[in-house]
Amino acid sequence: MNRHPFIAIEGVIGVGKTTLARLLQPEMGGTILLEEFEENPFLSDFYADRTRYAFQTQLFFLLSRYRQQLSTVTTGLGQGPVTSDYIFAKDSLFAHLNLSGDELAMYDRVYAALNEKIPTPDLLVFLRADLDVLMGRIAARDRPYERDMDPDYIEELRIAYEEFVSSYDEAPVLVIDTNSLDFVRSEDDLTYVLQRIKSDLKYGIYQAQLPGVGEETIREPKAILEEMENGVHSLADMQEFHLSLDAEKGFDPDPFMNFIALNEEVGELAHALKKTWLAQAEYRKAGKEQREAQRMAVAKHRAQIQEELADCLAYLLKLSNYASIDLEKAYIDKMEIVTNNQSKYETRIKETE
Repeated sequence: MNRHPFIAIEGVIGVGKTTLARLLQPEMGGTILLEEFEENPFLSDFYADRTRYAFQTQLFFLLSRYRQQLSTVTTGLGQGPVTSDYIFAKDSLFAHLNLSGDELAMYDRVYAALNEKIPTPDLLVFLRADLDVLMGRIAARDRPYERDMDPDYIEELRIAYEEFVSSYDEAPVLVIDTNSLDFVRSEDDLTYVLQRIKSDLKYGIYQAQLPGVGEETIREPKAILEEMENGVHSLADMQEFHLSLDAEKGFDPDPFMNFIALNEEVGELAHALKKTWLAQAEYRKAGKEQREAQRMAVAKHRAQIQEELADCLAYLLKLSNYASIDLEKAYIDKMEIVTNNQSKYETRIKETE
């Protein structure tokens, strides 16, 4: 029942989309999807003569991006998070800048048909930078087909991107101003960007916090598990373990999906208990006493019952985390109420005797 995040990074040419995607992927795990812009045979001609080669360039990009997104994103999300250095919707943004008339009308029809099949990102990270910064970064990477890049075109793109982001409502948008950031050379800058992304995703240690546990105290799941195996532990330790494990695995903190998963595990437990009941009946037919038949049946299926009970507990702990509930305290509080009610009941019985 896992749901892995799909993160798309966007921004103007030269802002650092691909660089950030490459740096983010090891942190998030899963699949990285990089735009295959260098495979476009019309790209260098387009930069030399935008009007003449715009339609060929745009159509190639549209079909290439569609193929990439449909195959890589769909398959990748079944295995882990997906980090992409572009969003499919950018294709339309570029098309509306570079095409007009019948060419644009034809493009729009094709785009509309393809876009319906493309997954929507869980978070769009928009990297912002001023024109002089963008031109400096483009010059620094020195790609042959970008050496004669027109600053007016980059500024036109920059404005178009700002308008696009301001009206984009298909997914949450995280805007990061990169003018003064250098996440390639500065570890602090990279950490800052990664933390903002994780925070917006409510991913990792930035998910709903366990009551009484601050972000800075969340440990690696392996360390928590080893500590629990070697000493006394509580339900709070187990909740912290699942909080950390969810972060590491990229599990979706969705209480409703996990409630469905919990019901599935309860169903598996019921199946194991049914087999135990049937085995008990067979032992009774063979002449065993009721208690002995029950003991033998439970022993026969104890491993499966144990596994299913552990799965049920895991989902209860996860649901408690997502609701920010200290499950151990909630249990104690509830048992105090039950105990007090029982005491009051026993008192009333004695008074009537």
